Amino acid sequence: MAKRLEVYKCNVCGNIVEVLTGGAGALVCCGQNMVLMTENTVDAAKEKHVPVAKKVAGGWEVMVGSVPHPMEEKHWIEWIELNANGTSYKVFLNPGQEPKAFFPIEADQVTVREYCNLHGLWKA
Repeated sequence: MAKRLEVYKCNVCGNIVEVLTGGAGALVCCGQNMVLMTENTVDAAKEKHVPVAKKVAGGWEVMVGSVPHPMEEKHWIEWIELNANGTSYKVFLNPGQEPKAFFPIEADQVTVREYCNLHGLWKA
């Protein structure tokens, strides 16, 4: 059973789906069940993958990693997501851009996720 905000990936074509409304059915792509992605929080590459959220004037700034993540054609952060007050906000990135995003959101607490095209989903 898929739940709201879970992220699934097709291991055949690479499609990624974020669930907006959970349901009982299976998520299927290319004739196979999609795989629920696990949010990483710790590993050897933590300093380059775990998003770091900082409350600043007018909102939240999110950097990917305490050491900037590469943003190359073959290895980059595809998106950064901030969840606050029951709402999800997302910024999509491209190779060559800085691995950061600004969200003009007033909230005391947030959770953030990012997706690296090679190393998957990360959360803080």
